[in-house]
Amino acid sequence: MTLDTTSAMNIAKVLTEALPYIQRFSGKTIVIKYGGNAMVDDALKNSFARDVVLMKLVGMNPVVVHGGGPQIGALLEKIGKESHFVEGMRVTDSETMDVVEMVLGGLVNKEIVSLINQHGGSAVGLTGKDGDLIHARKLTFTSSAPEMNASEIIDIGHVGEVSSINTSVVDMLVGGDFIPVIAPIGVGKDGQSYNINADLVAGKIAEVLGAEKLMLLTNTAGVLDKNDNVVSGITRKDVEKLIADGSIYGGMLPKIRCALEAVQCGVNTAHIIDGRVEHAVLLEIFTNQGVGTLIRRS
Repeated sequence: MTLDTTSAMNIAKVLTEALPYIQRFSGKTIVIKYGGNAMVDDALKNSFARDVVLMKLVGMNPVVVHGGGPQIGALLEKIGKESHFVEGMRVTDSETMDVVEMVLGGLVNKEIVSLINQHGGSAVGLTGKDGDLIHARKLTFTSSAPEMNASEIIDIGHVGEVSSINTSVVDMLVGGDFIPVIAPIGVGKDGQSYNINADLVAGKIAEVLGAEKLMLLTNTAGVLDKNDNVVSGITRKDVEKLIADGSIYGGMLPKIRCALEAVQCGVNTAHIIDGRVEHAVLLEIFTNQGVGTLIRRS
């Protein structure tokens, strides 16, 4: 098959545009939170796996942290257990926690590992319980609903937050040229398992690894202003203004706070990118335009 000159020139342009980014990020750690549509659409799942493999082949060290909320909800429904949420957080009793571990640590984690390996990578799946990776504590949740006279502490079960990260198992895998794929399940001092928000886990892992980048895949085009235009680059001061004018709200708030905390704690840049776009990770890393919002320290 003969390639026409225009197509060849376009390919050459893409490759030359990528070259300085490959040089800049070779040897650097990039933590990617994988979730949303990118986890359920077959074309997007395969494009993500190829992106991660290519990153590794050109010398980067990708570390994947994944969610799995829709998959957990689907299995709970299948076994006849209703899902309950409090301000976006899943109420997780002991039975639900068993399902969370089965879905995140088993079905979802192993599917991602398998896809990466099918595309030529060498991925290894972990939960935060493996290698003493994620130390957790029970999340204390306080609700201040308007109808209440005072704040109320609500027990939402086995939902946790990160108390510390032990990176030794991740360091060993990266040093051995493997791609770690991490399910956000932590363990408390008493051995209890905790379900933790995947964005928060990704941010904390990026911090302790001294990552070059934290990338959060979402189901939106990035951070939007009041006119629904994507804000391509922002700092903490910009974020405060966007929160104040109501542009950033709801589910985007914890993502943006997680990204800001990561860059304040040493991660060079954080990115909130559109996981509905094929090869979104490569487009954000290797092109001048990118496909989302870049968050800088200042």
